[in-house]
Amino acid sequence: MLEGWHAAVLGLVEGITEYLPVSSTGHLILVESLLGLDGADTKPALDAFSIVIQGGAILAVLGLYWVRVLALLRGVVGQDPAGLRLLVNLVIAFLPAVAVGVPLDHWIEAHLFHPVPVIAALVGGGVFMIALDRNGVRGERSIEQLDWRHALAIGAMQCAALWPGTSRSMVVIAGGMLVGLRVRDAAEFSFLLGLPTLGGACAYKLLREHEAIAQLGVGPVVLGIAVATVSAALAVRWLVGFLNNHGLEPFGWYRLGLAAVLCMGVWLGWVEFGHLS
Repeated sequence: MLEGWHAAVLGLVEGITEYLPVSSTGHLILVESLLGLDGADTKPALDAFSIVIQGGAILAVLGLYWVRVLALLRGVVGQDPAGLRLLVNLVIAFLPAVAVGVPLDHWIEAHLFHPVPVIAALVGGGVFMIALDRNGVRGERSIEQLDWRHALAIGAMQCAALWPGTSRSMVVIAGGMLVGLRVRDAAEFSFLLGLPTLGGACAYKLLREHEAIAQLGVGPVVLGIAVATVSAALAVRWLVGFLNNHGLEPFGWYRLGLAAVLCMGVWLGWVEFGHLS
């Protein structure tokens, strides 16, 4: 059974890594193994918990970007044309992941939640970010200058994040930079796109695994979401400034290091992926 301190640690890891381009999946796999939570008997509850605590990441963005979210809502009622354009772009960017992810959900869980695919995604994403920075990819567009074609391209790239270990944040930020967004605007678009993407994943998992979640009890779930909210808010505030000053390359090297740690853990037998298969 998941204890309170387990919930707090997992919430902390989820909150810190959800919006950083480092793969929350890779970190959760590592931490769950270190905590001894990767047994077959904990599979349904732990899988569901890992998705549900993403609600904390959603709350963090709603709190930090409430002015932008309010503009989106005002756009719906015709009071903010710029907010409406951004909302339409977010919907366009959101749809490809839904179209691909929902029908492939079971297949992804069965075939990609294993050491080789996850570690390969960590390495591939790390190399990609290092190359992106070293080739001087920097845009000048603001988030208001994004059009539907840019949004669709970013949404298509977000589909790559369905591969565990890739990082949704990484592909959206990189996609935004590739279509010409400034790095801080690419990060903001990633945060905002996380609202429907993570929200949809949470709702889907709640419907599919509600019995497993109920077994955890209210306390651990609330605690995990609360810790994830605070840690995600701090991570988001830090990330924007760091990206402006240092770019994506440091995260690329970090991912390569994480991949090496996971490889060693699998080889030595203290990291298990079996509970995800």
